[in-house]
Amino acid sequence: MLEKKIREAIVSGSFPEDLENDIITKYQNLSKHRKAVLDVAVRSSATAEDMADASFAGQQETFLNVRGEEALLDKVKHCFASLYTDRAISYRDSRNIDQCKVYLSVCVQKMVRSDVGESGVAFSIDTESGFKNAVVINATYGLGELLVQGAISPDEFIVFKPTLKEGKISIIEKTLGSKEKMMVYSSKKGKSVEILNTTPIMRDCFCLSEANVIKLAQWVVKIEEYYTKKHGKWCPVDVEWAIDGNSKELYIVQARPETIHSQRNHDTLTQYNIIESNLIKKLIGVGIAVGDRIGVGEVKIMTADEIKNGAVKFNVGDILVTEMTDPDWEPIMKKASGIITNKGGRTCHAAIVARELGIPAIVGTGNGTEMVKDNQKVTVSCAEGAQGKIYDGEIQFNIVETKFSALPSTQTKLMLNVASPEMAFNFSHLPNSGVGLAREEFIINNYIKAHPLALLKHQEIGDKKLSKKIKQLTKAYEDEREFFVEKLAQGVAKIAASFYPEPVIVRFSDFKTNEYANLLGGKYFEPNEENPMIGWRGASRYYSPEYKEAFGLECLAIKKVREEMGLKNVVVMIPFCRTVSECVKVQETMAEFGLIRGENGLQVYLMAEIPSNIILAKEFAKHIDGFSIGSNDLTQLVLGLDRDSHLVSSIYDERNEAVKQMISKLIKDAHEVGVKVGICGQGPSDFPDFAQFLVEQGIDSISVTPDSLLKTINAIAEIEKHNKIRLFKAA
Repeated sequence: MLEKKIREAIVSGSFPEDLENDIITKYQNLSKHRKAVLDVAVRSSATAEDMADASFAGQQETFLNVRGEEALLDKVKHCFASLYTDRAISYRDSRNIDQCKVYLSVCVQKMVRSDVGESGVAFSIDTESGFKNAVVINATYGLGELLVQGAISPDEFIVFKPTLKEGKISIIEKTLGSKEKMMVYSSKKGKSVEILNTTPIMRDCFCLSEANVIKLAQWVVKIEEYYTKKHGKWCPVDVEWAIDGNSKELYIVQARPETIHSQRNHDTLTQYNIIESNLIKKLIGVGIAVGDRIGVGEVKIMTADEIKNGAVKFNVGDILVTEMTDPDWEPIMKKASGIITNKGGRTCHAAIVARELGIPAIVGTGNGTEMVKDNQKVTVSCAEGAQGKIYDGEIQFNIVETKFSALPSTQTKLMLNVASPEMAFNFSHLPNSGVGLAREEFIINNYIKAHPLALLKHQEIGDKKLSKKIKQLTKAYEDEREFFVEKLAQGVAKIAASFYPEPVIVRFSDFKTNEYANLLGGKYFEPNEENPMIGWRGASRYYSPEYKEAFGLECLAIKKVREEMGLKNVVVMIPFCRTVSECVKVQETMAEFGLIRGENGLQVYLMAEIPSNIILAKEFAKHIDGFSIGSNDLTQLVLGLDRDSHLVSSIYDERNEAVKQMISKLIKDAHEVGVKVGICGQGPSDFPDFAQFLVEQGIDSISVTPDSLLKTINAIAEIEKHNKIRLFKAA
């Protein structure tokens, strides 16, 4: 093949004498302050990569830990030769780049001793959603090559840029990676690097300090600002960094424009919606979702040896399943309708390429190559959140595209109900006026996974199995208290950051006793109740001696989000508050933990879901800043039925006249004393006539789930238009 002959000619050739002397002189100058021969990285950079609209990771070669003049000259030749690898030629061909008009330079850098330190990558944009106000940092021990290859699962940190610039400690998410292995320099003859196992202690803690996370994020923002000024438009960046284990100094070793999400038009929402039911039986396995698409095809399980040997039988539309990928896989990946890998994280090679190609990928499955069989038809779904799902066979889904610019405007504010912090960045692109309901229960159940009192008092219980599980859960944190506060704060902060500076109403926890009992260790702290729905829940728990200490952790988490992270758009909401005196007691308890209404602009809302909230609305209004109607519980309590009972489900209807009169009275009374009223329920989305009723009553905001937002906007716009026409005719 011609490309092979070109590579061989370059590697076997000789440098012009003046160029060879120049390389050696520069290398000696770089080494002169060291007693030993200097180790360097020999890195390539071509004109057809790292452009504003194209990147493709790893087209050309990079060589680490190169020592001595002879080795340096040899690796420089190999760098130049890599301009003509099969993968580089294939990529340029796919981009319509003239093969004769591409150039390459070689950069020789002093090696940072990250083999005894840490290294990783950082982006000034969220690589999944395109959320522009985040710095996403991936970090691991040793050299960064294993991270880029996808061979290890790194630690991940997300920093919120707006409050970072205000000097806040704005780390809104920390995810502990397994980091099982590390790449280090090798002293063995003929080897420049080798791979070692990390220790359990190294795996069980974050490899970057909070101070270094903030410092790195600040540098990434500065680099982004430089590129933005240079290009004359916003230009997010992809950065490689390293920390020298000896000097403890942080270095930026490479920076380039991010080329995928920065090019994406966020005015158009493309939704892949699964329309098939009963999928649990078809679920084969899960991993980390890359992108938000769905792909269907026949499985082809492949190995690196097959790629190297050219023994490839892969058809367009097949699902690629493998241990992990590297740049040699690019021609195959272009043909795939989906990718599944055993190893890797959100910034591994497979993830980066899948995003650029617009292919759904599920990485880090652990045993994806064992989950499926060759030629088996599967569906790769990245449309269900951060967890990618692999289904047996072809499942039914549709694709819906909506242009936001074509949507009508409404006078009534439309807000979102957001349960999962994982999806918040994605939802931030939707038209909205903030978040009308963020439930703490979701974060506690999915991120903390333990009863707060079990965290605080498990050693007193004497259950060794429980204590072992809790120690495993909290291993990366100083103690169990810090774990709860940090994890809850991060979950709340990610939602608050996504919609900043619009208000985000966070409801304090409202588990029922039977739900709390299902949490790890919950059975030791929860009583048995005949009807938990109207039992010890909501406000009644917060000031009680039995639960007050746990509620204090919730207050500390909110305080951390608002004051340390600077997300003052967080509003807190008290659920299931039966009496005015209870409302006062809750706020007195909040104050004990440093959370005071009015201080630093803190607003307190009340969930209006009990008839007493409506009847005494003007009394409650003296102690709060707003009401949010909880139509589910309000309907239940006004009509006197258990909404979980199928025996009376036919009676349950929030459009019942009694419920509507309650809502009408609340809006009227609250507005008379200058207090806002919103609603956070499914009713307005499901029933246009109910939305019409709310708009006619003058409700201030309607909050719906993201999947209902578009149809609710259209319904409310039509209602407002109809009301204007009717008023005009009456006049």
